[in-house]
Amino acid sequence: MHIEYDQENDTAYVCLVAHIADGAAVRQVAVEAPGGEADLTLDFDKSGRLLGIEVIGARAALPAELLSREAPRA
Repeated sequence: MHIEYDQENDTAYVCLVAHIADGAAVRQVAVEAPGGEADLTLDFDKSGRLLGIEVIGARAALPAELLSREAPRA
């Protein structure tokens, strides 16, 4: 799992697999976080496995220590 955080736009992507190939996320499900302060988009592959989660309003939905982590380098 790794997280990419865009502080300027307060968006994060939580990737649950090592790599998501282009076109692998074939189904997206939008969810409003409790309290309405963040929106989540769940990305699934064709087998229904959850690949990642986009978080808009990340500061409201994710722990600060998670957002402050240095992103791993490829």
